[in-house]
Amino acid sequence: MKKKFIFHNNTEIALMKMKLVGLLGFTILLSGCAATQKPMYEYGDYSESFYALKRDAGDENTVKWKSSLENIITKSSEQSLRVPPGVYANLGFIHLKANDNNKAVEYFELEKKIYPEAEVFMNNLIKKANVQG
Repeated sequence: MKKKFIFHNNTEIALMKMKLVGLLGFTILLSGCAATQKPMYEYGDYSESFYALKRDAGDENTVKWKSSLENIITKSSEQSLRVPPGVYANLGFIHLKANDNNKAVEYFELEKKIYPEAEVFMNNLIKKANVQG
């Protein structure tokens, strides 16, 4: 003889539904945590080197900041990632301050190409570099 599930009242049915919903929610939560995504950007030591530059603006920290930006570009390329927003612009600005206007414009153009939303700002910096140059 087969056993049938017999619920004695609505409370047992409600309790069973709550358990099922809880188990389903827990399963979804675990599957979401297990999925690992490739990062969009490689920031390297961007924050640390930028903070050091702002804390103690000098030639040594400017060189470290420039090196950090160049490393970010290299690592991004190696990992087939997009260069983070602002990296080319910051590198271009370093060159602009050093009166290397051609290199500055080159980096501003790269920033504009990758991030079209920065076009107005980059065009202004390009104008500044051309006037300065």
